[in-house]
Amino acid sequence: MRFSALAVAVSAVALMACGGGDKANTADTGASAAAPAAGAPAAGAPAAGEALAAAPVTGTMHEVKMLGDEKGYRYEPADLTVKQGDGIKFIMVSGAPHNVAFDPTIPEAGKAQLNANIPNKMGDLSSQMVMNPNEEIVISFAGVAPGAYPYHCTPHLAMNMKGTITVQ
Repeated sequence: MRFSALAVAVSAVALMACGGGDKANTADTGASAAAPAAGAPAAGAPAAGEALAAAPVTGTMHEVKMLGDEKGYRYEPADLTVKQGDGIKFIMVSGAPHNVAFDPTIPEAGKAQLNANIPNKMGDLSSQMVMNPNEEIVISFAGVAPGAYPYHCTPHLAMNMKGTITVQ
């Protein structure tokens, strides 16, 4: 009986120690994740001097609907031409979850700034998921180099939910 009580006590202490360690690591991760946004180059970032702070929309705001229904999964419009400084508001309409993830083949000159301009990222060049109707993902193309920027919805890529943003 004493052995069982001792085993339970040791297990409880071990679990508490593991739980505390995770909290410390989470705090450290948040601090280090904030560092690149403050201007330090991220791993794999282009040469020093490249703007890494998010640049606000200074031009036209375009809207793209994210849909999933009997017609399939798609962005409407899927292909869009914008100017530097414009922004795109991706609006979740149906068929959630959706996100906006740019292909790694995008122009090298635009990667760092585009990555900085994506709020609440889920990963490199990838927005967060939106689940509810009318939720939005707003991405600025201010400071993004001209070129073609193919993108897709990560959960629906196999269903051909993709498009291209062309920056002039």
